This record gives sequence, structure tokens and C-alpha cells, in this order.
Amino acid sequence: MRRIALALLVVSAVAAAVAVALVRGPGPDASRASSHREAPLISNDPAADNTDLYAFVSPDAPNTVTIVANYVPLEQPAGGPNFASFGDDVRYEIKVDNNGDGKEDITYRFRFHTTTRNQNTFLYNTGPIDTLSDPDWNVRQTYSVTRITKDGSKVLGTDIRVPPVNIGPRSTPDYGALADAAVTDLDGTKVFAGQRDDPFYVDLGSIFDLAGLRPFNSLHDIPLANDSGVDGVGGYNTHSIVLQVPIKRLTRDHELHVADSPKAVIGIYATASRQQVRIFQSDGGVRNDEKWVQISRLGNPLINEAVIPRGKKDFWNASDPSDDSQFLRFYRSPEVTKLENALYDALDNANESNRDDLVAILLTGVPGLNFTGQTKADLLRLNTGIAPTADVGDGNRLGVLAGDLAGYPNGRRLEDDVVDIDLRAFAEGYGAFLNGLLGLPNRSPNNMLGDGVNGNDRMFRVDYPHVATPFSGYEAVPPTPMGGP
Repeated sequence: MRRIALALLVVSAVAAAVAVALVRGPGPDASRASSHREAPLISNDPAADNTDLYAFVSPDAPNTVTIVANYVPLEQPAGGPNFASFGDDVRYEIKVDNNGDGKEDITYRFRFHTTTRNQNTFLYNTGPIDTLSDPDWNVRQTYSVTRITKDGSKVLGTDIRVPPVNIGPRSTPDYGALADAAVTDLDGTKVFAGQRDDPFYVDLGSIFDLAGLRPFNSLHDIPLANDSGVDGVGGYNTHSIVLQVPIKRLTRDHELHVADSPKAVIGIYATASRQQVRIFQSDGGVRNDEKWVQISRLGNPLINEAVIPRGKKDFWNASDPSDDSQFLRFYRSPEVTKLENALYDALDNANESNRDDLVAILLTGVPGLNFTGQTKADLLRLNTGIAPTADVGDGNRLGVLAGDLAGYPNGRRLEDDVVDIDLRAFAEGYGAFLNGLLGLPNRSPNNMLGDGVNGNDRMFRVDYPHVATPFSGYEAVPPTPMGGP
């Protein structure tokens, strides 16, 4: 009976089985969330699926903030000849709240445009692509960037080039040079948009097999032999929009602030929107019409995936962070915690209700760290007054849990292990540092929980745009071995 009850719990939770502890955005007409295939509607629209959001004070330029918004989940490198790309019919936006009301005060809008030089070939390229202006590159994208505030909008750049996807040694023999050439300076704001290695790391295969954690297999309600974690996102690419913006252009008074000033904290989320009506025409073309509707959003990682129940996921994606109080009960009584308690008898059962610790971490910010006020909103909150503690890729993967205040949940760095952090937070295994500093519970062995995947499959770049070089189609290895189960 216990196993039947457990199975029912998991089915009802679905994505909640990924024990994570952060918040994302709402959306009925389109999904907005900070995760891979986290909601029913958006899982069928990869070009608009906001997979992850990162924001950190830049170690290479500490008076700036680097923001990375990723789209297109689980992108196969060998997906030619029609390789993955940004959508020409999608409006991508990165939004910043700098006064704590959960509403955007600054928006960076990105619109893409695809051109095909030669319509009489099926090829993406007809020879090696050596430069961003190479005539052998057949299918190419450009984009515009617009900054929007209460004072109006300003176009920062147009016809900015997206580098080609990484095809292989014949087609893109010096891919690093192509990507570097696509880095653009817009009057002090750096921008890059293009294919990169997916920086998220997690054992997807085990977690979605009834919430299994391979290192703890023997302790699961349906036990297996303990094993090392397997990065289910390893070898996959994504499409990244990377901004590096001077901090003074993001704070409410356009000044730098020390860490204990409320004005130092900003909240960030990313969205994707489509027009409401899509018309398929008899000549094979498509026309879009009517007003724009948000279909995907992402602030904190894994929120829509693991906190919001299936019946609310699309609605969450379509809603705004300022309205997130309507989802409060899912934070205070998290299904992830119930699953952890039910599946792993060896754990010290964590509280399954009144979880105001999660409300602080995910919806308001933590007082003394990144608190933005009483408005409950899924935002990735970053205290810009806290200096970087390491080069990109070298911070402590457990972030604030390990005493590294420059890491998640104070913003999110590429190296931060949000899965392990969230597993422990939901299980009230906050570790010795937060137990001593804030009195948060430090249940054991809950404070050792993890999926066994402790880092990305590729090294991050120390310099901008920081996200690692994408895998090429030529080097791609199928994720499941031939003849496997």
C-alpha cells in the first residue's frame, strides 16, 4: 500500500518530483518558466521555452551585472539541416524590478529575424563558415535590442548578428572565433545571443523515475544499488541571450550601493511572448496577428517544474510575478517536501506546512541578504553590493548554504548547484552556516541530499559571455546507447 500511495503522489506531482526550491512565472496562454519542459503548453513550443535564468555581479567587470536567459531546452547538436534557433515570431524579454513591487521597471526586448540567401538548396551552409559575413553561410539570424522604462523606449541596436550553430570541423572550423565576433558593445552594455552549451546540470533520468537520487538509491522506497549521478542535460545545447549591464543602469537611483542598502537589490525575470493568433496559409506560410501574450517566464530555477502543480503550470506561466501571492500555498506546503518524506525513510522528516523559510528564499528575498519587501513575487533577487567571490565557474557550488553569499539564492551563477541546494532547503537541511547565521533548521542526513551531479559537463568561460562553447553536431553522441533498455 505504501508503494501505491507513493506512486499516486508522484503522478500527481509529475515535475514536482525534481525536488527544487525556487519560483517561476505564470501563464495560461503560453508557458513561462525557468526550466526544461516544465509545463504542458510550453513543452510543445521549444523556441519560446525559457529554460534557465542566471544573474550575478560580473567577476570580470565588478561594476556590472551579467544576466543569462536561456531558451530551447535539450537542444540536439546534430539537429540539421534545420537547426534550432531563436523564433522570429517570439518576443524575448529580460525584466528588472528595482523597487520591490514585483513589476518590471526596466525591460530589454529582443526580436530576431532570419534570412536565407539561397532558397534553392536544403543546406544551412554551402561551405566552411569562416566569418559572420561568409557567403557560404546560407541561413542566418540578426536581432534588435530595445530598452524600455517608464520614460519610454530606446533602440540600443539593430541588425546584430547571431553566430551560426556549431555544426562541425568542416562547416565551422573555428567556432570560438565566430562566437567571439558576435559579442557586441551597445554603449557600455555588452550583448550576445546564440547557441551555447546548456549550463544546467541535473540527473533528469533518475529524478523523474519516481524521484530517485542515485547516490541514495538504497534508501528509496523502491531500493536500487547506489550509483553515481548522470547529467541528463550533458551533451545538449541551448540558445542564450547574455547581457552585461553596468549596475548603475539597473538600480532605482542609477547609483552603486553597499550590500546593506535596500537599493542594492534588484529582482530579475525573463519571459517569452507570442501573438494570440497564428494563421497557417495555403501557400505554406504563417501569419501572426493580435496582441502579444506571455507564454513563458522564469525567475528562480525549477519553480514551475517542482513547486507549481500540473493543473496550474500553464496559468503560472501566463501570470505576472506581482500576482504570485495567489500561489503562496504551494510554497508554504510544498509537495517536494512531502515526496522527500514519503520516499526516503532515512531522512529526518521536514515540516510539510507553514514553510515561511521557502517563502522568504523564493518570494520576498532573505532579510540581510536580498530582501525586496513584502510583495511576494518569483524573481531572481541579486544584491549588487555583494562582490564576486571567485571567477566564473569557481564559486562554491552550494552558494549561500556553504557561506558563499555571492551564490544562489543571491542571484544565480552558472556553477551554482540549484538542484542540490533546493533538495536540501525543502528537506530543511540548510547546513551549519545558515543554521548558525539565521537559525534555519539543519536536519541530518537531509543536509547531504543531492543527485550526484556536481558540475557542468564543460568548463565555463572566465571572460564574457561566460557560457561554454556549444557541442558541435559532428561530435554529438546519442544520449541512449544503441541496444540499451
